[in-house]
Amino acid sequence: MTLINRRRFIQQSALSAAVASFPSLLLAKSGNIKTTATPGFKADVEIEFTAHTAQIRILATGPATQVQTYSAKLIKGPRQTLQQLPDNFLGPVLNFQQGQKVRVFFKNNLNEPSIIHWHGLHVPQRSDGHPMYSIESGEQFVYEFEVMNRAGTSFYHSHSHNLTAEQVYRGLAGLIVVTDSDERKLDLPSGEFDVPLVIQDRSFGDNNQLQYVHMMHQRMAGFLGDRILVNGKPDAEFKVKSAAYRFRAVNGSNSRIYKLGWDDGTPLTAIGTDACLLPKPETRPYIMLAPGERVDLWLDFSGRAVGSKLVMYSLPFSGTQPGMSGRGMGMMHKGLPQGAKFAIATFSVTEKVGDSIKLPEVLVPFQRLTLADVDNADKPLPIGISMKPMRPLLNGKSFAMDKVLDFERVALGAVKKVRIFHDHEMPGGGGMKHTAKVEVENPMRGMRMKKPMDHDESGQEHGGGKKGMGGGMGMMGGGMLDMAHPIHLHGQQFQVLRRVTGMVKADYASVKDGYIDSGWKDTVLVMPGEEVEIIKPFQDYKGLFLYHCHNLEHEDLGMMRQFLVE
Repeated sequence: MTLINRRRFIQQSALSAAVASFPSLLLAKSGNIKTTATPGFKADVEIEFTAHTAQIRILATGPATQVQTYSAKLIKGPRQTLQQLPDNFLGPVLNFQQGQKVRVFFKNNLNEPSIIHWHGLHVPQRSDGHPMYSIESGEQFVYEFEVMNRAGTSFYHSHSHNLTAEQVYRGLAGLIVVTDSDERKLDLPSGEFDVPLVIQDRSFGDNNQLQYVHMMHQRMAGFLGDRILVNGKPDAEFKVKSAAYRFRAVNGSNSRIYKLGWDDGTPLTAIGTDACLLPKPETRPYIMLAPGERVDLWLDFSGRAVGSKLVMYSLPFSGTQPGMSGRGMGMMHKGLPQGAKFAIATFSVTEKVGDSIKLPEVLVPFQRLTLADVDNADKPLPIGISMKPMRPLLNGKSFAMDKVLDFERVALGAVKKVRIFHDHEMPGGGGMKHTAKVEVENPMRGMRMKKPMDHDESGQEHGGGKKGMGGGMGMMGGGMLDMAHPIHLHGQQFQVLRRVTGMVKADYASVKDGYIDSGWKDTVLVMPGEEVEIIKPFQDYKGLFLYHCHNLEHEDLGMMRQFLVE
């Protein structure tokens, strides 16, 4: 049996089990893949999307590189809906407006299954890119959804289980921009002053071809390339005017974490994170950007002389990978280790202009969620991270399309407190027992709780905790399998309630000032020993919505679970 046929067999077997387990849901059983438009859905925007291979010139010299890419054609809607990036492996930028109804005809012209996830958009289960909907070569899938998001930056990418990491690496990704009425009231940079900043790392071998990892120990660490690409090109340089710009930074890498900062020490100002503007601008000495995260940067070059140059770096940090001390996984990634310092892009001031627009003091209305909004303040939903040798897990389980634990069943309309932690106390990373089919399980069984640090209403921490779940020094605590994990939750976005740092290591000091947790999020970086408490609404749509590590190699290895909203 070929690898592709084996994957197809495994997927179809899992789908059959899922259909039996969740008969009330619109699952992707045979004949239920959506291939035609819904007559009653009156789309404002219609797009034909195709995934295919192509030869694209990425490097300045030598032959073109074979990639997987998305091409798109606008059938209906505003002309600016598609912003093509010429001679680029990234898909076109999608420009949506809040309230638009969107229909996408997706055709797979690859020689393997694929499906698209609209990362950051709040859409129905059937349009979310769940891997159960992956289609075969030559098949079509129809997405239909209303843009419910507020103004911000999202992105789309492949999401077929066991194929996500390599397909994204080979090019299946692109940027999404959403606007709304609140944003239009603001005097923010627009047009040529509103610029994508998609950051990725790649490795090239002979004849400029992409090189990927397949050895298990490399996949457990996550892919790290030795060349930095910005908007699909190496050695990025932006020619800017002496004015304020909005750069929409996206970490499109498989596993690399970036610590964005200027070479001259100038602080960075953010006006948005993860698909939504912030209530007010936030300034940091640097900004941490994990895979899947986005940040809208306010970069003001007014007052800079023509001819001046600034270099944005990923600044040095440590503590995110096993045995990492300063240089991290250098033995495994000799070219460009995680946490190394390197240039991302150069900004060259080439033209003097008049007065620039000013940074607003206040951006958009924001409803801060508190424990008063949740129905489980004393019993948070757990997302326990564990790294069993050669098997990264969440809540002690690997991904299965036909399985949910009892606490993963959530009532439609609920607002939940969720606790994300490193679970080193689960035996072998698998302390949760489960039944077949729909799992019914006590989420606390096999777990040893640690007392969190006390905190006041501002979220400041006052004290420590004992060793235990979420930072314990068990067999894997503090050892070879301690890693930082970017945790992404599909569906509605969440807010960070607090970070509990009583068990972090000294390396935490190299990243702690770069978090922006004041707005809506869909991806959050969890450092070794750290716990993150979030508040997440489960509103509007029923169905299965994934949560997983956005280290894409980990996701493909099974570090993914799902909530059943019912």
